[in-house]
Amino acid sequence: MTYEVAALYQFVPLPDFRELKDPLHKLCLDLGVRGTLLLAHEGINGTVAGSHEAIDALMTELRESTLFMGRLDNLELKFSTATEMPFQRMKVRLKKEIVTLGDPQTDPLRRVGTYVTPAEWNRLLDEAGIVLLDTRNDFEVEMGTFEGAVDPRIKRFSEFKDFVKNELDPTQHRKVAMFCTGGIRCEKASSYMLAQGFEEVFHLKGGILKYLEEVPETESRWNGGCFVFDERVALGHGLVEQAGETGQSDE
Repeated sequence: MTYEVAALYQFVPLPDFRELKDPLHKLCLDLGVRGTLLLAHEGINGTVAGSHEAIDALMTELRESTLFMGRLDNLELKFSTATEMPFQRMKVRLKKEIVTLGDPQTDPLRRVGTYVTPAEWNRLLDEAGIVLLDTRNDFEVEMGTFEGAVDPRIKRFSEFKDFVKNELDPTQHRKVAMFCTGGIRCEKASSYMLAQGFEEVFHLKGGILKYLEEVPETESRWNGGCFVFDERVALGHGLVEQAGETGQSDE
């Protein structure tokens, strides 16, 4: 059996996120879906797997059911496949943030950088003066990254603020392009950098996964594999599974 894997997120006000936990968990169990979903006041984030029919039904419920009252109408979604179920169980967790930066003033609902589609990404990287940032953790960068990207050498995403403070200067680094696995970390990172005075901040819409899905390998600037937080460990061009070591947590 081939399983469908859905990586999803959306920044959206969910003041009732605590009340959503149990109904969402039951919905996933009823559909035979496994994985992890994070809920916070700022939205939803996670990766789940199941049959094609189950994942399709879950996405429909998230978008259209009375549970979320139409609030998840702009989910950022990436679909891939797995030859074996990549998760052991289903978890729905309550968090302070759906991706942890640890800066209360950073709000992607107010302001984020400029989205760049995978089709436009290579052209942006060829522009003069671009600083290309990999916003992921060090063990992810080691597995693969874009040509010429700066590795911030962080152990967890919350350390990104210190990297910006110590290594970057808005008066010198006027044009920044950044990327991450699925796009969510760049929402926070770009919002943070704009607040720090950086003039032009771009980020890859849909992240590395969308780039690997849409850009032909013959035109790709990507080298290596893309680490994913499930038992597949890494994906390559066309979102094909690659062999690797056991995954680690992004928290």
